[in-house]
Amino acid sequence: MLKTKPAKIELQETQNLPQVSKESASKVVVNYLKKEKNTDKVDVAMIEEKNDGFIIRGITPIDLEGHTWAERFTVHVDKKGKVKATDYALL
Repeated sequence: MLKTKPAKIELQETQNLPQVSKESASKVVVNYLKKEKNTDKVDVAMIEEKNDGFIIRGITPIDLEGHTWAERFTVHVDKKGKVKATDYALL
């Protein structure tokens, strides 16, 4: 009788999953913000790698009542390249 160890198989399967790089995570955020904020300019200032993904911070301009304002953003992207959380603040 052949015995297998499922824990090792599961670990191998999770290691073979494609993971997103810093550059790919940045591109995901830029494309997301261009659609979300309807703007062409997104400035990424910092990419921070965490255990569960990346945190990308930067600035994007927004039009508020006819005036252009700078808005700071923080976006959390998981290792699969999906946006999990966003936070915006006017500067």
